[in-house]
Amino acid sequence: MKIKVILDTDIGSDIDDAVALAYLLVNPNCDLLGITTVTGEAEKRAQLASALCTAAGVDVPIFPGAEQPLLRSLLQARAPQASKLERWPHQSHFTQGAYLDFLRETILANPGEITLLTIGPLTNIALLFRFDPKLPALLKSLVMMCGVFTNQLAGVGPLEWNAMLDPHATAVVYQSQAPVHRSIGLDVTCQVVMDAEEVRQRFQAGLLRTVLDFAEVWFTERPSITFHDPLAAVTIFDNQVCEFEQGQVDVELTSSRLAGMTAWIAKPDGRHEVALHVKPEQFFAHYFSFFQ
Repeated sequence: MKIKVILDTDIGSDIDDAVALAYLLVNPNCDLLGITTVTGEAEKRAQLASALCTAAGVDVPIFPGAEQPLLRSLLQARAPQASKLERWPHQSHFTQGAYLDFLRETILANPGEITLLTIGPLTNIALLFRFDPKLPALLKSLVMMCGVFTNQLAGVGPLEWNAMLDPHATAVVYQSQAPVHRSIGLDVTCQVVMDAEEVRQRFQAGLLRTVLDFAEVWFTERPSITFHDPLAAVTIFDNQVCEFEQGQVDVELTSSRLAGMTAWIAKPDGRHEVALHVKPEQFFAHYFSFFQ
């Protein structure tokens, strides 16, 4: 059976959101019920999601969400990849302020069936869980690209972008009681990287050509793509690509400098499932198998 997925994304900043969405759109085992966007220029982010959906020939409900974090100032105000929108057909206008109703009604209509995949700051999801606290328990699973847990990879610091952009929202979501509460952190996702030239060679099939056009904006400042968000997405459909361990995650809020830092302790009865290792070759083989 297909897995029902709702995607919450800040597509338009790091290119990996578009790489993840393309995978969900072409994966025949994914029933993508809807997309919500988050952080600055949420409507432009919705337009980018629409461009990919249109290129894929898939009709998916899309809703711009919250732009401002719960308490801290906005750190991600723009969606740079929107500069490519004029090249791709897309929906231009969206129902404003409807994202919470969409999320709530869709989860209530599909109890125990939906995987909520979050690959951006957690503002939308925190507002949803505060709006209706019973919703986390009605999910099938909550899968997040969020946090740092082992810090074993050289060059990875204690803070991860999605967690720190709205640390108070991050804390709210980690306190929720989803049946499966899975995190794929920066220390693991940084092990799946592809340089720009290889991306240009491999992103020539189908929907990846659209993604590559958006990626050229990313490549003006960076020489590679790290597949943070696609790795989180792939774990929904290939449970062997990462190794997980149960534990407890707490979120730092008292220090302004470290707000959003995730602290993890292994506990057999912990409610948080954290990725500790990844098999990069298996990940890339799985991902590209849908783009032949």
